[in-house]
Amino acid sequence: MSALTFHWFLPTTGDSRHIVGGGHGSTPGAAGGDRPASVEYLGQIARTAEQLGFVGALTPTGAWCEDAWLTTAMLTQVTERLKFLVAFRPGQISPTLSAQMAATYQRQSHGRLLLNVVTGGESAEQRAYGDFLDKDQRYARTGEFLGIVRRLWAGETVDHHGEHLRVEAARLNRLPEPAPQIYFGGSSPAAGDVAARHTDVYLTWGEPPQQVKQKIDWVRSLAAAQGRDVRFGIRLHTVTRDTAAQAWAEAERLLEAMDPERVAAVQRGLATSESEGQRRMRELHNSGETGNLEVYPNLWAGVGLVRGGAGTAMVGSHTEVADLIEEYHRIGIDEFVLSGAPHLEEAYWFGEGVLPLLEKRGLWQHPARPRPVEAGTARLDGT
Repeated sequence: MSALTFHWFLPTTGDSRHIVGGGHGSTPGAAGGDRPASVEYLGQIARTAEQLGFVGALTPTGAWCEDAWLTTAMLTQVTERLKFLVAFRPGQISPTLSAQMAATYQRQSHGRLLLNVVTGGESAEQRAYGDFLDKDQRYARTGEFLGIVRRLWAGETVDHHGEHLRVEAARLNRLPEPAPQIYFGGSSPAAGDVAARHTDVYLTWGEPPQQVKQKIDWVRSLAAAQGRDVRFGIRLHTVTRDTAAQAWAEAERLLEAMDPERVAAVQRGLATSESEGQRRMRELHNSGETGNLEVYPNLWAGVGLVRGGAGTAMVGSHTEVADLIEEYHRIGIDEFVLSGAPHLEEAYWFGEGVLPLLEKRGLWQHPARPRPVEAGTARLDGT
């Protein structure tokens, strides 16, 4: 099996020892103010992730968090290797300007930009930004957008007169080196078409493995029809401890801290979401039920009670979490985008507890650590 890639998460809506809500029809809870999303605090998380061996850090987009482009640009100055998986919405910016911004980011950060393209699943939020297209139209526009951006990054002069976007004689004076990898997620038929044609990594939220495999098979077949290969990643939270009992006790602590009125309010908001992925997340906990939240061995749906988007966590001992990661990897997942509450401490629990186990299994290696020289192979220094 190929080596795994791990990314962490930057809580740009604020952090807490409890689960902070937000996204997809939900609004952040007050807990987001426990640790404000300052550059100083986010820098601590970013440097920790870099030290532990995470390749990148996802930064969300939306009215409920700080701007991802500006925040991560600042954080490039306090990190050395860590890449930033910047989430952005094509409907809020022109493709030519986006391509130029990405090229600038790559030069100034020495190639540390990854892009998470978010079409936008909530029409109400999109309208607040001046975008009045419906969901299928937004996906169609995303396809046009990515087609233009990729051509610009390839050095072409682009004329495009599409249904949603129009550019004439668009070109970049300086190209990104390398062109950023495109990450993208979506569970609707319209999303599948965009993924097949344009994405490098298809991201899914943390459903049980058999459901994730169905998505992988679906997108892989669509991409093959386009003559393309797509890699696959998954977005999960994590609660990992030295023993299973300690991990489940922490999950129970997080659950007990959730105000039932807050859970009900969040679920009412999430019920209005147009996102197919969000509907699938809500089904895992029966739209707010707090019983039977272990929806698969060591996969817990409690996060989704108060948070939109990714709503499941891997919970268990370090070995159990490593086993679940390996199970996802066997069905085709190569990249994991993880988070925890709070993000600083949980990065250490995962990085010091789970990653060494995966390294022993030959599934992961610290990106800053040189690969061992095979027996009989001469080193460049002659030793």
